[in-house]
Amino acid sequence: MADPIPSLTHPGAGESVEAPGALSQRAPTIADSAAIDHFTRDYLRFDDLRARCSHPQWRPDPNVNVLSNAELNPRAAEQFRTLRSRLYQLQQSQSVRTLLVTSSIPGEGKTFVAMNLAQAIVRQPDRRVLLIDSDLRRSRLHVPLGAPSAPGLADYLRGEADELAVIQQEQGGNLCFIPGGNEVSNPSELLSNDRLKKLLTRLAPIFDWVIIDSPPCLPVADASVLADLCDGVLLVVRAGSTPSSTAQKACQELHGRKIAGVVLNAMAETPAYGPYHYYGYGDGHNDSRDSHK
Repeated sequence: MADPIPSLTHPGAGESVEAPGALSQRAPTIADSAAIDHFTRDYLRFDDLRARCSHPQWRPDPNVNVLSNAELNPRAAEQFRTLRSRLYQLQQSQSVRTLLVTSSIPGEGKTFVAMNLAQAIVRQPDRRVLLIDSDLRRSRLHVPLGAPSAPGLADYLRGEADELAVIQQEQGGNLCFIPGGNEVSNPSELLSNDRLKKLLTRLAPIFDWVIIDSPPCLPVADASVLADLCDGVLLVVRAGSTPSSTAQKACQELHGRKIAGVVLNAMAETPAYGPYHYYGYGDGHNDSRDSHK
């Protein structure tokens, strides 16, 4: 089946991964208007959230956040803008608001992709993004953002913090962030409880996108649990590293869970594929950008 987001992987760039499932056949999810409950309509609005959530000073790592200083790697910055455009094209025809970003195995760059995609979106006028670290086994999304790691999602799921206590907001911007929170011993059970679904139901309608960084889908079942709560899944594959059989196995694991596309990460540019056909992110070197999950 053709990838619902065309050309996220290029057929000439090595092994391609077909994405099973079609968003057009999905059942309504939490992002649908019918899911906007009393809390959302009458209490939680974006201005409320921005005024009442925490506002710590973030110190983003410019070596990882390619949008904060696009001059460092203009090709990578442009490719995240391209990915942003393709997701908006998809959103025009499908009800897609909550997007899970995962990978087959650790080290493929899912956290790098999730963070920079969120940054690319909020750089457009009046676009609001909620970025969530749901990798409760190895929470790392706060590191490239230079943000506090707690309180966060784990604390909310355990009933130790409310929504506004775990949400951080970029001063003067439209990016909100929920870190992973304090370490827990039962991440699968926490992600499976109804509190996460309730949280997404309350928050998704006030954002243009909710981007969720999840654990890799093959070592643990967490990504499959999270995918059932989202409108689409973006699978990150590392060029020259992820075996094609592993990527295919990941697609099988996520089968029926609305795969929106595949991002080929850390793909080196070649003369055959100039900057407008460069569908990977990063330059293929093992630098700080690629060390993040």
